Amino acid sequence: MSSLQEPLGMDKLPSLSTIDLFRRFSSIGCSTSRGDTGMGRCWTEGNTSTSSNYDEEDFEYVQGVFNRTHHARDMPQNRNRAPYGNRCDSRHIANLQHKSYCNNAGLQNITNMIFKGIPRYVKIVEVGARDGLQNEKNMVPTSVKIELIQRLVSTGLSVVEATGFVSPKWVPQLADAREAMEALKNLDTTRLPVLVPNLKGFEAAVAAGAKEIAVFASASESFSKSNINCTIDESFSRYRAVVHAATKLNIRVRGYVSCVIGCPVEGMISPSKVAYVAKELCDMGCSEISLGDTIGIGTPGPVISMLGAVMSVVPVERLAVHFHDTYGQSLPNILVSLQISNSDSVNRQKRRVPICQGASGNVATEDVVYMLHGLGIQTNVDLGKLLQTGEFICKHLGRRSGSKAAVAFSQLMTNGD
Repeated sequence: MSSLQEPLGMDKLPSLSTIDLFRRFSSIGCSTSRGDTGMGRCWTEGNTSTSSNYDEEDFEYVQGVFNRTHHARDMPQNRNRAPYGNRCDSRHIANLQHKSYCNNAGLQNITNMIFKGIPRYVKIVEVGARDGLQNEKNMVPTSVKIELIQRLVSTGLSVVEATGFVSPKWVPQLADAREAMEALKNLDTTRLPVLVPNLKGFEAAVAAGAKEIAVFASASESFSKSNINCTIDESFSRYRAVVHAATKLNIRVRGYVSCVIGCPVEGMISPSKVAYVAKELCDMGCSEISLGDTIGIGTPGPVISMLGAVMSVVPVERLAVHFHDTYGQSLPNILVSLQISNSDSVNRQKRRVPICQGASGNVATEDVVYMLHGLGIQTNVDLGKLLQTGEFICKHLGRRSGSKAAVAFSQLMTNGD
């Protein structure tokens, strides 16, 4: 049994050396028109669910547009210093930006002329403290995990997945879940969901003070069996018991669906399979369903097909997306997801984008925030503090940041240009 939702390395990806395997992962492979039946066809009929307004408050947009030519002249030219140093705070990020040539409303109007239906606000669900760290070979000290979560909360993120109550035999990195939750119990301003695989994990999470949980299923039978040692339908039996127990205690449940585009064993996954799994999680009581491209094979075309199928059976306001950046497609996939999921709901202003901080294979939170702010979309996230947080965890992990935005800001601040 492998680790939960393990970001796959390039050595675990299917070989594309033959035409047959290449066809499995081509855009043709995701079509639902070649003999596919059931929910997979629904997306082509335009029967997307109607939306409802969120009762969450909109946040004021304060992030400007980054200007590469504006820099402080007194920055030292030491190219050997650590990325960002102590300069990467909110004030210095502000100095690297200028006001847009139009106000926020004007920027939003221009954005909507090109990207119709883009929301004004996107809620980012940060999962790096769990998903990003659980597969680290070297044990990350509990104190570092706690500080990472505290730093993430300080950036303005409203949802930070804290840890997972899973067997330490399979995921030793999360053996300190109870200790971490104890240290975070006073962070009432932020939702801190924790991952649970079964009723035993749920009971441990509740005992540790968890107020929100997440369960995980797969759209691929092969991946489900290798990842959680059971079939898709068997996983549903587990989670129905968990959700039933959570409902009694008024504990919110998020649901994850892995392999929504492709599987390392089965190739492309039919949108109808993804829709089936998402609907089961929704019907059993999951308040949010996160659709994850586990191996990062997706491009906007298959993503649109998948989202269309899922939206025909699950209300759009309960959907989120989670993309891995294996092939560098995460940002365009997120952008098209924001458009397609909002195409019939002009009054909807909010979206969820679960992402990972500094995790191999996952799109970097910094890059997503930078893109969203550039589109005039509000996130309530302080980019400067987020960059500092990325530097903090990368330093402890002993590796360079995988965020393009973080590297660019680092070079700008180091070189002064």
